[in-house]
Amino acid sequence: MGVLGPSSAVGVQEGEDHRPKERDAGALFVLKSEGSWMHCGYHLTTSIVAPPLLSLPYAFAFLGWTGGIICLVIGAVVSFYSYNLISLVLEHNAQVGNRHLRFRDMAYDIMGPIWGKFYVGPIQFLVCYGAVVGSTLLGGECLKTIYLLSNPDGTMKLFEFIIIFGCLMLVLAQVPSFHSLRHINLVSLVLSLLYSACATGASIYIGLSSKGPEKDYSLVGSIESRIFGVFNAVAIIATTYGNGIIPEIQATLAPPVKGKMFKGLCICYVVVVVTFFSVAISGYWAFGNKADALLLNNFLVDGEALVPKWFILMTNVFAILQLSAVGVVYLQPTNEVLENMFADPMSEEFSARNVIPRLISRSTSVVVATTIAAMLPFFGDINSLIGSFGFLPLDFVLPMVFYNLTFKPPRRSPIFWLNITIAAVFSAGAVVAAVAAVRQIALDADTYQLFANL
Repeated sequence: MGVLGPSSAVGVQEGEDHRPKERDAGALFVLKSEGSWMHCGYHLTTSIVAPPLLSLPYAFAFLGWTGGIICLVIGAVVSFYSYNLISLVLEHNAQVGNRHLRFRDMAYDIMGPIWGKFYVGPIQFLVCYGAVVGSTLLGGECLKTIYLLSNPDGTMKLFEFIIIFGCLMLVLAQVPSFHSLRHINLVSLVLSLLYSACATGASIYIGLSSKGPEKDYSLVGSIESRIFGVFNAVAIIATTYGNGIIPEIQATLAPPVKGKMFKGLCICYVVVVVTFFSVAISGYWAFGNKADALLLNNFLVDGEALVPKWFILMTNVFAILQLSAVGVVYLQPTNEVLENMFADPMSEEFSARNVIPRLISRSTSVVVATTIAAMLPFFGDINSLIGSFGFLPLDFVLPMVFYNLTFKPPRRSPIFWLNITIAAVFSAGAVVAAVAAVRQIALDADTYQLFANL
């Protein structure tokens, strides 16, 4: 299908022809190609380095030291390789005059219209919107933690804090384009470093003090639960590295795009290595197999703070602010679809004709996500299922397929078989992770209750 945006929105690409193209409101107003490689690095970092990384010590509890570190290293290497491959495919298409701004456009051209329209498009939308709901839920949980620190006997419920966080999202969702988020995402990058440093410092402090739990790194539970625990842990690590919006992020780059995404990935993965490894290793060292699904919860035991309360408060504030940026980044595919549906590309971006539908549609999108998060506080279980058949294929399978189909490396070449192997392993992993997620949903089903105060 190719890019539908006009040259004014996309710019003149390397080798691009100058035939008129249909004006596409999504490309014109949301996916503006005006950013630098540094801006790309900010977007990438916000989309990958997010508070869910605080669950990495919990994943280690199912894998142990050796398995945990190996999986963390493999996740970093394979995801960096995968994102670089998809970037090379995007650059190649831009050079021949067919720049793709969306994942579904890419799949449509490379794999055919059925894949683009009925698999990649819906799956990406589901994954990204699930990330918005998950960010809203986690933001509400962090707000509740702050509330209980100052008022342990408080009566406010979790859904009320989710609504408060949703109001913050409601404001940020009105930022007009992905490129307009560049300064917000720079602040987000700094915030991710700050709360990761806080989590690491607190873990080391607790681990060295007498307040912390007795360190136990043994794998507990029945053989069945340990096997499924390994599957869950691998899925947690893989989805923590997940992105799902690489083409949309690369779309924000001003032409020529060659080489810029690689530089952005380098910025991102410096932050990834610093934050992921420090939090995972320090958190597991301090709490062992008692590490909670959210590391910050380990800093409170029966209402007693193991580190100064102001420190927990500060860490949660950093996490809340960054979660709002993460949520808005993952709203961009939804915003692009809404813009195509309701905006008029022939009118000015900030004309009443476009501003009013944009305000209404984006606000409705955030209200729906907030409502889902408030109604389903157990959404983390559901998000694991979405991630298993969403993030894993989008980030670890399709890039390999795209590369082999686009560049057609010889069948005897190492890169061809490396890509086939990675795609096959992660396809199998996606199936296993989905089964493990369904099992966890079945185990937790008895505790599910609408608007539960978890």
